[in-house]
Order: sequence, then structure tokens, then C-alpha cells
Amino acid sequence: MNSAIVIGSGFGGLALAIRLQSAGIATTIVEARDKPGGRAYYWEKDGHVFDAGPTVITDPDCLKSLWALSGQDIAADVDLVPVDPFYALDWPDGTRFDYTNDDQRLFAQINELNPADVEGYKRFLEFSEGVFHEGYEKLGTKAFLKVTDMLKAAPSLARYQAWRSVYSIVASFVENEKLRQALSFHTLLVGGNPMTCSSVYALIHKLERDGGVWFAKGGTNRLIAGMVALFERLGGTIRLGDPVTKITANGDKVTGVETASGWSAVADAVASNGDVVATYGLLDHPRAAHQKSVKRKRFSPSLFVLHFGLEGTCPDVPHHMIMFGPRYKGLLGDIYNKGNLATDPALYLHHPTKTDPSMAPEGCSTFYALAPVPHMGKAPVDWDAEGPKYADVVLDVIEERLIPDVRSRIRTQFHYSPADFKTDLFAHLGSAFSLEPVLTQSAWFRTHNRDDKLSNLYFVGAGTHPGAGIPGVVGSAQATAELMIG
Repeated sequence: MNSAIVIGSGFGGLALAIRLQSAGIATTIVEARDKPGGRAYYWEKDGHVFDAGPTVITDPDCLKSLWALSGQDIAADVDLVPVDPFYALDWPDGTRFDYTNDDQRLFAQINELNPADVEGYKRFLEFSEGVFHEGYEKLGTKAFLKVTDMLKAAPSLARYQAWRSVYSIVASFVENEKLRQALSFHTLLVGGNPMTCSSVYALIHKLERDGGVWFAKGGTNRLIAGMVALFERLGGTIRLGDPVTKITANGDKVTGVETASGWSAVADAVASNGDVVATYGLLDHPRAAHQKSVKRKRFSPSLFVLHFGLEGTCPDVPHHMIMFGPRYKGLLGDIYNKGNLATDPALYLHHPTKTDPSMAPEGCSTFYALAPVPHMGKAPVDWDAEGPKYADVVLDVIEERLIPDVRSRIRTQFHYSPADFKTDLFAHLGSAFSLEPVLTQSAWFRTHNRDDKLSNLYFVGAGTHPGAGIPGVVGSAQATAELMIG
């Protein structure tokens, strides 16, 4: 293979393009939006820098390895700094728990919630270590193209009861309900319901404990900018603001792409970091009919993200905060099953100016508050009408529990809804994380890293193995690159 086209410049697309270009394959990225990053887009408004997300960076080694391919150092392009605590967890009754890998602090807090759970937590950590080794280190960067690949992994998955949910596994180790929430909410960060997401995803706890949680100075957008800089130094080309309108094909191979501007190019292979459903819709080939099959799968929920800039600083508000609602199981049922837009949402609050004041004008603060909501197939909400109302619901939670004068201090505000995910990112049903991560949609059961019929059409990112999240999509890039280069 001498040339490749990558559709989309999210983390997965950039990581794949860097791997291909590092291997001497002339690679062009074609991006629909005016800036690179995909879901890691950003806006500059009234002196504030607002990251669209993702904003939780884990396993920095998977990112550093992209620079190491060409003997370079990530530090030349990106300033990664640790965040501690990883998250401050907050409940409506005023309980606060600092989630950290400092054992002394962690055990003391667990002991306050329930002394018996200290030993239970230690046993859970052993479980997490085991599933991390089997599910992440062994399988996280390996493509599953045949059912036999899945069968080889089956004994390990069975040993860790992969058919059980993360929540049920956590509940078997600890008794306190708040601690059960604290150890199971992570699956929401990759689109999974803690009540149904496979126990394999308990590996996230070990991933964070070992690698920490990090922040790129200037915001996640600076990490994207660093990846683009590396890719271009290697000789790669990126084309912005020009959506792909067709993937051309001949026989059992794709031949290239055409874009909205009329530009076209041929290549030895095409890889899509775009939405899986949308990608099959671009095919000028009978294989486009596979789109119907993909549409029948279960999709992750969407997100409502309220971005706001405040007058004044908030020194007591941590960088990352999880604000649990009064309900846990009931709220998850509304989001994943019933399609109800909850009036008592749980929030992930991102406060980057806690770590980097330069992301706001002097003396000001930058925030976003993210609420998981049903995708548009579950809740066909008119977000033009409901968006401003839901922004008020989110602000009510923040005002009541954290920043009493938040409304009077807002100097700029906007929101991003499921409708925006659908319009800007071509996301099927406005899903924020592509296919839902349940056991029957994992590994071989997920969209394959290489299409089964078109031998040079590849996938990278959240919709393929291993799934969403920065480590997941960067791992998918390694799996896909090995197929393409090999």
C-alpha cells in the first residue's frame, strides 16, 4: 500500500493517519468541519476557550507512542499536566468524595462511607487489574475479523463474567450505594449504561489508577493541534471544510472519495473515522445496503452540553466533577430505555480554568456542564425549543448545589444538543458515542476494523473495536493500522 485517505480528523482518524504516515504511506485526511478534532472540536467566544470534549485524558502512553513511532517526543507539541483529584464526586445530600489514586486518601474516604468496603474495594481493584490485562493490554489493539478471534478470547471473558454488568460486579464487592456509583459511573464516559455494560469495562478503574487523569494545557484542542502538527511534519496532508459525499468503488474494492467542493482523489485504501451508519451511506456500491443492518444495532445515548463563561474565579470548584442526581438506576432507565428527558439530571462539570486560567479572560472562569440524555431515536425532542429550557434545568442544579450566584455571573453561554451531534458530526440518531458498548456489540460483534466485503475499506474510532473514549479510539487506530500496513 502506497496511499490512503482517512475520512474524519477525530482522535481515531488522526492517530491512524499518524501511524500510516510514519510507515511511509502517503495519507490524506478529509475533514468536513472547519477545524480538526471531530468530537474534540472547540470554540473561542468572548475570550473564553470552550472544548467540545472529550476532556478526560487517560493512558497518556497510548498518545506518546504516536510520537515515538518517528523518534519524536509528545512534549514538543503538547503540555500534559496531571489532574488531582481525578474527579470530585458530589451527591445531593452534600457528600463529597475525591476520586484519586492516592491510597491513603482513598481508603480514608471509603472508610467514612463504610469501613467494611475498604477490603471490598481492594478485591474490586484485583478484579479490575485482571480484566485490564485481559481486555485492554491483550485485546484493546487487536482487530476481531473472524468469529474464531472471539472464541479465542472467550475463556478470559468467561473468567471475568463478561456477561455481568459493571454495576453488578461492583455491587458484589462493596455495599455502600454511593461507592457503587463511584466505581461504576465510568462506563457513561464511553456511552455505556453501568447496569448493562459488560464487566470488562471495569478495566477503566485500573487504567486511571495506573496512568492517571491528565489535561492538555490550553485544552483538548491543543492535543489535537499537536497531533495535526506531528502528522504534517511527517508529510501528511489534511483537507478541512470539505465533507466527503461519496466513497467510490470498483468490484470488491473502494477506489477513493469525492467531496462537496467537487474535489476527488484516489487511493489504495480508504479508512473512515466518521459515523458508521453515515459511512455506509456514502458508498457508491451495493455494499451500501449494509447500512440497514448497522441501523438495527443499539446506539449509545447523546449528550446535552452547556458551555458558559463566568465573571470571577471559582477556586473551590475542582477541574473535573461528577454531580450525581437524586436517582441513579432510575435516571439510567430514563436515558437508555424509556427515552425520558430527566428533570433531575446527573452532570459532569468541566472547569479547565482551575488548571489553566489562560482559557478565560483574566479574572474569569470557563465551564461546561454535560448531561447524558437519550438519543433522538428514543426521545425525538425538538431541541431548538427544548434546548434553552434544558439549559435552565442544568443551571438550576449548579445554582442549588455549587455556585449560588451562577446566573448573575454568566458573561457568555451556549449549548450543544443531540441535534447538533446529528447535524455537525453526521451521528446516527445524534448518538454521542456510536454503538452502545454491550457484550453483544463488542469485539467481533462490533463493526469490524476492515469491512467484510470491500477489502480495502477500513474503520477507526468509536464505532469499531474496541470502542469510545480516547484510549479506545487510539487503540482502534493501532488495530486498523496493523491491518492496513501488514
